[in-house]
Amino acid sequence: MATLTRVRPRALVRASGGPRYVVALAVDALGTGLLRPFLLLYGVTVLRLSAPVTGTAMTVGIVAGLVCMPAVGRWLDHGARSTVVAASMLVRVLGVALLLAAPAGHVWPFATAALFLGIGNQAWPAAQAALVATVADGRERDTALAGARALRNAGLGVGALLATVCLAGGTGALRGLAAVTGLAYLAAAALAWSVHVHARPAHATPVTGRHDEPAPRMSALLAANVIYVFCLNVPEIALPLVLVTQLHASPVWSAAVFVANTVLVVTLQVPVTVVMSRFSRRTVLALSGLVLAASYLGFLAVTPLSHGWAAPAVAAVSVVCTIGEILYAGSATALVTALAPAHVLGRALARFQLSTGFGLAVSPAIITALAPLGPAALWGSLTTATLLSAFAVGTEKSSAARRTVT
Repeated sequence: MATLTRVRPRALVRASGGPRYVVALAVDALGTGLLRPFLLLYGVTVLRLSAPVTGTAMTVGIVAGLVCMPAVGRWLDHGARSTVVAASMLVRVLGVALLLAAPAGHVWPFATAALFLGIGNQAWPAAQAALVATVADGRERDTALAGARALRNAGLGVGALLATVCLAGGTGALRGLAAVTGLAYLAAAALAWSVHVHARPAHATPVTGRHDEPAPRMSALLAANVIYVFCLNVPEIALPLVLVTQLHASPVWSAAVFVANTVLVVTLQVPVTVVMSRFSRRTVLALSGLVLAASYLGFLAVTPLSHGWAAPAVAAVSVVCTIGEILYAGSATALVTALAPAHVLGRALARFQLSTGFGLAVSPAIITALAPLGPAALWGSLTTATLLSAFAVGTEKSSAARRTVT
């Protein structure tokens, strides 16, 4: 099993799709960071919708966006790559245009805009992973996927920071942010389309070797992934909820946790992925579950501490949680691309994104329902579920796994 020992920037850019495509990813992430954290605020302050109505419309849009994934998978398996990535960005341009055109007090235009934004946000990860899998392979592909995630987190963070600065301008500033986001998506789509990356269509692939294999079932992996992705909402939802409402700590601690999470992902995602390339992807994914479970137990242990110590302790344990997230993100999609034969890669990635999107959609409701029941209910449930998921991932068998590609 080949491993990488160091990061080579030029090779990383080449494996990620080339300089123009990397710029497209950065511009797209920056635009998303400008609007996504404040979409709820846009509905409440600009369109004068109630917070529950706005939140429901956003949730429905995200969930409904998952419906497009089977079609995206089939499109990818017909050979499209950069075209699908560009389309996921153009759909979001349409969503932003509808957002800007939505009249105040009308929920359906906002819901439709959220739907198109949701479709683009759900389609992009699978299309991006398929494109990288076409231009790179093996551990170089894994590192390129990790690099794209680090770059995206950096763009999201910078965009959110710029948007926060602009919020002092009121509703006019929010409309301006939305417009800039639409232009960013449009520019990113043009750059992504210009790289012209295609793959051999599934129906044109000779029926020999791996090409006659069906799509991998990955039942345990997909089910476990629904639980794993809860870690992505821990720094954004669970920890602020615990810190502010239960520990009565300053909101500064929540902001510090979020900033630390972003910085660690940006700086460590690629190096950690490279270091862990000496182990199988399945082993790393199972290990990530153990690290996440350990962090959840850590949160359970430190929340009863006295007021002066609890918040710093939670912030410290959040670093462990972020390491688990980095291990998960660096191995999960890479494992799917290694398991799936080329002619069904799109459908395999689409199914994986369905499990990811579903987990991200339901995790806020589950976290907010468990948190009022006490630390044992929240962190104990997450620990148990994550340990079971790690065990399922580590013991799942498949023909691809027996070939040691995992």
